[in-house]
Amino acid sequence: MTLAVAEEGKEYIIQRIETDDEELDAFLFSLGCYSGEPITVVSRRRGGCTVSIKDGRYNIDNQLAEAIIV
Repeated sequence: MTLAVAEEGKEYIIQRIETDDEELDAFLFSLGCYSGEPITVVSRRRGGCTVSIKDGRYNIDNQLAEAIIV
């Protein structure tokens, strides 16, 4: 399942990240978004969602949410 369809308020464990962009992979890794890390969808908007990773909250668009497999 992708993060785009994940339930709000429920904690998930990231299984993998599916992108073809090494810079994007490195950016996500710097945020703490990598396999084995817990992630929670805090809220949804029309263009994306707000997620909680480690001690931070980040807004991500739907395209990126589709690339995060939980």
